[in-house]
Amino acid sequence: MDHRTARPSRRRDRRGRGMRGPGVLPRLPGHPELPTPRQRFDDLALGIVTGIDQRWQDQLGLVEYAVEDAPQLPDDWETDQVPLASLVRGSGATPTRLVLFRRPIEHRAETRADLEALVLTVVVEQVAELLGIDPERVDPRYEGE
Repeated sequence: MDHRTARPSRRRDRRGRGMRGPGVLPRLPGHPELPTPRQRFDDLALGIVTGIDQRWQDQLGLVEYAVEDAPQLPDDWETDQVPLASLVRGSGATPTRLVLFRRPIEHRAETRADLEALVLTVVVEQVAELLGIDPERVDPRYEGE
């Protein structure tokens, strides 16, 4: 067969761009079939936070956990480092609030294992600060620096 008359590959469109759209069609329109990176991060964080919170519930009291994409830094922020989390202590009826910043954490992790270890490290260090104890006591998986 002459290469000039051969049909183009169906893997690419006529402009050579390749497949467009999702690789898997969703069962419910408007809801992706596969979890998004944000959903995967939330699930990872929820698993780590749940385990630590259950273990230290009596000492922690009421704590709200959240995930934000990135911190909002003031214009006069002077350090080059972007925070990975924020801990705001509660008082009275106001609960303590621990916020993880997804984008800076993901930026520092190269693999899924690195991401899991970094989320664990950040959560453990924040809870240890809140409780006033060493991070090694909060979770036995904590490895520190």
